[in-house]
Amino acid sequence: MVSTNQHQAPDYDAIVIGAGFSGLYMLHRLREAGYSVRVYEAADGVGGVWYWNRYPGARCDSESIYYNYTFSEELYREWTWSSRYPKQSEILDYLNFVADKFELRTDIQFDTKIKAAHYDETNHKWNIETGDGNNVSAKYFITGVGCLSAANIPNIKGKDTFTGESYHTGHWPHEGVDFKGKHVGIIGTGSSGIQSIPVIAKEADHLTVFQRTPQYSTPAKNHPYDLETIEYSKENFYQIKEQMRNSPGGIPAEFPTQSALENTQEERQEVFEEAWEKGGFYMQNTYNDITINEDANETLAEFVRSKIRETVHDQKIAEKLMPSYYYGTKRPVLDTNYFETFNRTNVSLIDLKNTPIHRITEKGVQTTEEEYELDTLIFATGYDAMTGPLLKIDIRGREGVSLKEKWGGGAQTKTYLGLTNAGFPNMFMITGPESPSVLSNMPVSIEQHVEWIADCIDYLCEHNIDYIEATPEAENAWSTHCREVAEATLFTKTESWYTGANIEGKPRGFLIYLGGVGAYREKCSEIANEGYPGFTMVISKKLVI
Repeated sequence: MVSTNQHQAPDYDAIVIGAGFSGLYMLHRLREAGYSVRVYEAADGVGGVWYWNRYPGARCDSESIYYNYTFSEELYREWTWSSRYPKQSEILDYLNFVADKFELRTDIQFDTKIKAAHYDETNHKWNIETGDGNNVSAKYFITGVGCLSAANIPNIKGKDTFTGESYHTGHWPHEGVDFKGKHVGIIGTGSSGIQSIPVIAKEADHLTVFQRTPQYSTPAKNHPYDLETIEYSKENFYQIKEQMRNSPGGIPAEFPTQSALENTQEERQEVFEEAWEKGGFYMQNTYNDITINEDANETLAEFVRSKIRETVHDQKIAEKLMPSYYYGTKRPVLDTNYFETFNRTNVSLIDLKNTPIHRITEKGVQTTEEEYELDTLIFATGYDAMTGPLLKIDIRGREGVSLKEKWGGGAQTKTYLGLTNAGFPNMFMITGPESPSVLSNMPVSIEQHVEWIADCIDYLCEHNIDYIEATPEAENAWSTHCREVAEATLFTKTESWYTGANIEGKPRGFLIYLGGVGAYREKCSEIANEGYPGFTMVISKKLVI
């Protein structure tokens, strides 16, 4: 139980959880404004998800010149990325560079998990309990835990009986893993699986891929940056920054205005081929109705399936790799030689739709058809996304009501702007549920949230306001709006971790705002500029708004 320490001032103005992109910038922004801040981080270093995700082939799927902070032109000019898509180690180096440049480590407590955060209604402060039983308090409680930090291992019978080595891609050993001469099995073909499979296959004696759902994956076409690209990005910093902040996805791109159905099949083929050769996410920017019209979506889906047939020599294997859901409604995946890997003689593909896993044994994986003996078993099974990282912490607001109670038990997850919750005063979430979050270029969305939160805290302090809290009415209206926007697309028609379908018993809901980064920024700015409608504010226990 968290101690209330009644009638005592809080230890800090703000406590922030997490030292990844979110926590580092939140610390810098508040500290520069003169607030006392303490960041708590479970790892022994900065980086957030990029500290833990060290699996083979781990790379970001946003282009590196856009996947960085833009709050400082000096920082942007000082750092130079090596290639189009940055690998994990380079992103971690970047975040360490940021921490050193702004001397952030002095206000970060590493190797510290947060067990609980309870709101003290008497003193208007948050009481935080760390994993080792220590207590600390703050006026403002800010979560920067990320959307994809709660690793998920499915509850497969016998999973603890395997006597070989086993790993989850989200918690990879820092010293790496040696696959030479080994029979390796990997469960899952999402983003981490698709990135790691080609790398592991080159080293392992044999790799068995246990595929749960075939995926649409397009080539990343990664390459080293040339000097011209680097110089252009630095010389056009402000232009690129504005384009990112006002774009639909947080990355400069021309939004298509034409329907896929307005072109002939030959014209579409030419458009798709051009996008395929560019690599990256250009496929999704070919037409304006790919994610809202079933027929338009199928034109692109079939194009990608045709590429799989062309690439994979054995057509029986190719058919197993054919996805059937709406293109783009699961997390888009970029790859380097993923489908080519299934032409290797040391790679086997097991279709778990036809032969499900019966159990994990001491020796390996037993499907309904046969047992596969393994030396190493890898779970590329993703995360309890969006709400999972927050619900791992015992967060309690007014009257001791927990966030788990509010969001669990079949109840719909609701927030106001993906930033705040009714019943949880002075608590802010960076890229929380119902914000653009994972369907945007994350650093852009993180910066917008950090700046909004910091400006809000400035406003509260300038007006001597004890606390701010979203009203239930505003929360309901925002959640309804998010659902309406999502229902107008094909996203809600596919089971995915976007909807919580990958976690047994998790309430279903689409927890990402699809209105676009630019439109979302405008809405948040409008609310701040109008004096925070949709919020209750209290001065010395006197209701003012």
